[in-house]
Amino acid sequence: MIKSISFDQQEIIQNIIKLYIPSEQIDVDPTYSKGNFYSNNKISQPKYAFDLIPQKENVIKADCRNLPLETESINSIIFDPPFLATTGPSLNSNDKNNIINKRFGVYSNEKELHQMYYDSLKEFWRILNPNGILIFKCQDKISSGKQYMSHLYICNMVEKIGCYIKDLFILENKTRITANWQKQQKHSRKYHCYFIVFEKPLLKRKISYSEIEKVLDK
Repeated sequence: MIKSISFDQQEIIQNIIKLYIPSEQIDVDPTYSKGNFYSNNKISQPKYAFDLIPQKENVIKADCRNLPLETESINSIIFDPPFLATTGPSLNSNDKNNIINKRFGVYSNEKELHQMYYDSLKEFWRILNPNGILIFKCQDKISSGKQYMSHLYICNMVEKIGCYIKDLFILENKTRITANWQKQQKHSRKYHCYFIVFEKPLLKRKISYSEIEKVLDK
């Protein structure tokens, strides 16, 4: 039985592949980093691995918003983008708790972060074949005392261009890194993130990429 919740992200990815990727191999990982998704050797390395700052020999330097791939040439993508945006105390380079931002990267504000998601999704729409699958890892968060339900924002944006939300998996964490300045709680602490599975529809009529851009840019 494949369940929608797990403590193991490799298990979630394996289950997504089993359900939705007949080739049993993800085509593109545009934010490969150190390749932690594939560390257990149970998940095949992607056909194409990209990153802004490659850390492995097999990774090509490229921006996820502008990939060197042909239009409608890819069947599956797994996307694990940054999820942090702040101008607060976590940016203090002398703060020993700055490990959170050093590990994941950070944008200066939510608008810049969401713009990156938006531009990346436009590019993924371009390169995905009809019926292609996008696996989007994301996390909700609190910033300056305000809730940001990022998974809802992402789902709304992807639905806007006509993609189908095919499935949603929840990765639960047993522990979390907590900075000293975060211990004055005003909201519940996030101990989970999402793997959302989207499908590009098989369209009855051919819609050009320029038409999709018009929809996205409204």
